[in-house]
Amino acid sequence: MGDFFQNGVITTLHNLGDRPTGELEKDLQGWSDERPMSLIIPSLYSEFEGPAMPRIISQLETNSYLSEIIIGLDRADSRQFKIVKEQVRDIPVDVKVIWNDGPVMRDLQIELASEGLAPLERGKGSNVWYAMGYFLASGKGKILALHDADILNYQSEMLARLLYPLANPTFGYAFCKGYYFRTGSDGFNGRVARLLVTPLLRAMRQILGEDDFLTYLDSFRYPLAGEFSMDADLVRGLRIPFDWGLEIGVLSEVYRNYTTSRICQVDVADSYSHKHQIASEDDPSQGLHRMAIDISKSIFRKLAINGEVFSQGFFRTLKATYYRTALDLSDRYMHDAEMNGFPIDRHSEENLIELFSRAITKAGEDYLMHPMEQPFIPSWSVVMSAMPDILHRIQTSVDSENL
Repeated sequence: MGDFFQNGVITTLHNLGDRPTGELEKDLQGWSDERPMSLIIPSLYSEFEGPAMPRIISQLETNSYLSEIIIGLDRADSRQFKIVKEQVRDIPVDVKVIWNDGPVMRDLQIELASEGLAPLERGKGSNVWYAMGYFLASGKGKILALHDADILNYQSEMLARLLYPLANPTFGYAFCKGYYFRTGSDGFNGRVARLLVTPLLRAMRQILGEDDFLTYLDSFRYPLAGEFSMDADLVRGLRIPFDWGLEIGVLSEVYRNYTTSRICQVDVADSYSHKHQIASEDDPSQGLHRMAIDISKSIFRKLAINGEVFSQGFFRTLKATYYRTALDLSDRYMHDAEMNGFPIDRHSEENLIELFSRAITKAGEDYLMHPMEQPFIPSWSVVMSAMPDILHRIQTSVDSENL
C-alpha cells in the first residue's frame, strides 16, 4: 500500500485503495469515443512460446476500450508469424502483428536505410519505432500505451492504470510513466534502476549541483520501466534511441517537449515479474554491462546538450562519487529487505556496483571519443517530411500481411 506523498517535480498517482479494475475500465470505455486508445507490445517470438505472452493475451481478450493493439514481432519466420496471428485471433480488438523479419518490412527497412532514416540496429527501440509508425498511419488512436511482452504476472489492471491519467479528459497529461515494485524469490529486483541509475543521478547532482534535468529524472520511481503512455502528438515528434538507453532517451525527449506539469507517473502493479538480463561482467557488448554503458551515455549526452562540459577528470570523480553513493544506497536496500522478510545478497549487489562503476568509466571514455554520436532514430515527423507516402505504405503493407 502506497501513500499520497508527492516527491520530485512530477505528479505521482498512487494505488491507495485498490479501486476495482472494472471501475477504471468503465471510465476508460466512457472516454474511448472521444479519446481512442491504442496499445503497442514489442515482442520476440520466443515470448509467445513461454508463459508471458499467453497470459497477456488472455487478459486482453476481455478488453472493451482499446481501439487497436499493435504487436511488433521480432525474430520470427513465416511459420511463427502465422502462429502468432492465430494466438491473438480471439482478442476483441483490431490486432495487427508487424512481422519485422518478413519480406515486406525488410524492403521498407532497406529503403529507409538508403535515405538515412532507419534504425542503425535491430532491437527493442527499432521494434517500438516501427510500431509507432503504424500507430500514426492507422490514425485509430489519440493515446498510445506501451508495455513489455515478458510480464509474467500481467493483469488487465496494469493497462487500465497506465492509460487512465491520459484518457481522463480533466487531467491534462501528455505523458505517463508506469512504476511498480520489482521483486522475486531472490529478493529485490530492478538492479539497474536501484544500483546504477539512482546513485548515478545523485552522484552527478552532488558534483554538478542542482540541475533541473537530473532532478526530473530522479523524480521517477522506476525510470527504466518499459510501461508508458503518451499523446499522439508526442509520438509524431519523438526521437527514440535504438540502444539500451531507450527508456532514459524517451524521458529526455519528453522533458524537451513538455513542462513537468504535463508529465506524471502511476503505480500500475503491486508487484512485477519479468525475465532478467545476464550481468555479462567480461563482455561490455551484452547484458547489464551493455545496458549500463548505454544508459550512462544517454544521460551524459543530454547534459552536454544542456551545456555541461565533461572531461576525463570529471568522469574519474564521478566514478568515485557514484561508488560511495551506490554502496550507501545498498545499505538502505538491505535494511528495507530484511525488515520486510526479503532475501538480499549483499555480495552480489556489491559486485554489480563494481561492474556499473566500470561501465560508467567506459561510457565516459566513449563519450569523450565520440561526443557527437547520436543513437537516435529520426522522429516520424522527419521521416514523413522526407517520404510523404511512408505511413500509407507501412499501413497497407502490414494490413495485407494480417488478412
